Amino acid sequence: SAIEDLSKLQVDWAKKIMPSGTVVSVEVEEIMPGDWLQVNEGDKVPVDGTVLNGGANVDESMLTGESLPAAKTVDDTVLGGSIVQNGNLTIAATTASRDTVLSKMIELVKSAQRNKPDIQRLADKISAVFVPVVLGISVLTFLVSFFGVGISGQQAVLNSIAVLVISCPCAMGLATPTAVMVGVGRLAKNGVLVKGAQTLEIFSNIRNFVFDKTGTLTTGDFRIKDINYTEQANPAEANILMLKMERVSSHPIAHSLVRELENESRPKANGNTLKLTKIIELKGQGVTALDDQGNEYRLGTRRFAVPGLEEGSAPLYFSKNEQQQATIEIEDQLKPEAAQVMQYLHKAGKNPIILSGDSAAKTAAAAKALKVDTWYGEMLPAEKLEVIDRLNTEAPTAMIGDGINDAPALAKATIGVSLSNASQVAMQSAQVILLNGNLDRLPRALAIANATLQTIRQNLFWAFAYNIIAIPVAALGFLNPMWGALFMALSDVVVIGNSIRLKTRKL
Repeated sequence: SAIEDLSKLQVDWAKKIMPSGTVVSVEVEEIMPGDWLQVNEGDKVPVDGTVLNGGANVDESMLTGESLPAAKTVDDTVLGGSIVQNGNLTIAATTASRDTVLSKMIELVKSAQRNKPDIQRLADKISAVFVPVVLGISVLTFLVSFFGVGISGQQAVLNSIAVLVISCPCAMGLATPTAVMVGVGRLAKNGVLVKGAQTLEIFSNIRNFVFDKTGTLTTGDFRIKDINYTEQANPAEANILMLKMERVSSHPIAHSLVRELENESRPKANGNTLKLTKIIELKGQGVTALDDQGNEYRLGTRRFAVPGLEEGSAPLYFSKNEQQQATIEIEDQLKPEAAQVMQYLHKAGKNPIILSGDSAAKTAAAAKALKVDTWYGEMLPAEKLEVIDRLNTEAPTAMIGDGINDAPALAKATIGVSLSNASQVAMQSAQVILLNGNLDRLPRALAIANATLQTIRQNLFWAFAYNIIAIPVAALGFLNPMWGALFMALSDVVVIGNSIRLKTRKL
């Protein structure tokens, strides 16, 4: 099973580098964030960490679904349970063993397999009355056979026993959990986690797929095209202020702006004398801060940073006391798989929608490139919620996003889908997590969810059809109890076999 395969990736011991430089073996439970660990060729990485020294190709296929080894070097992130194929690494642990991505994956898979979808609850209700109904039919069979038809007592008893033997509530009980177990396991092996088996059932019925643009449809690897300063601005001072403000943000654009502002080609303030207090990130709007003289600085959307400015197409604005100081032009590329995902959704009869906080012009350009008819630009988090709420009333809706400002929309949607490189807030708000951060896992997840529900329906149809046909045949005396026992066992085998078929079924 998927749980067994994932559990095999966990290790019991790790090589810890002591402050003296010596390497000692310790139990993995003793590792704390910040510990230095040595991972050699052929070893499994004990916990999540950051590479301090060395380089290697690392197999993360069981964790992310990505078949090709990932090249890891200094400052790259490695996941506990991944296997070093060649090379050696020194890493700094970023989590304890119980908090690794692998540990959370195992818990999510266990939880999903325990959870019951609505279709199984219906089967459970039927199974609850099935046994007393069959007992009643068995007694009735004896009474009718012996007193009504007048056959021998021995044959009447055999007919009655045949009804009991051939009836099979097991097939109904196994129909859903076996399919769910295989479906959830296959999703995990393909780099997709679901929170609860009921998510599979809901996910297969989704009609509206709403995508955030930045970091979801685009690569999130932003490049600052240009920073234009106003005449009253001090470029060096503006840069150091923007740098300090963006360091508190988890937004992908913030990370790119920090990298650009740390570049030596940008003017810098002489000395770090500027002090900011109360640096606060406001979801979907930007970052605000105060200096020790009471001046307010804002960095974010036009509506947020410069409320008095009615027109403007730049993605980011920087202001001092609501007076524009600079505009930041940003370049971002659409993910190569984004167009294929939209094409798949169109063919599947789904309705893709783009919902973005970015400028209307950039959102429209992305929608045109991806052939998406419906889009919304310059949306604040509250406005995103309104759109999602309205779409929910029209049809089941999935929200796909990765930013901190997407968390409310992810929670509001019928199903929230988050990427693995998303902020922790976004992942906690989502019911479906794409572990490798690639959108091409979304069609695969949808296909597996649909196949799982189809398998459950096939299993239930077989279980009901078998009992509807077999019980009357036994009651009429056409079946020996020994053959009934064999057919009863075979009915379970059919259900289990059909579920196992989902494991290798081509999707």
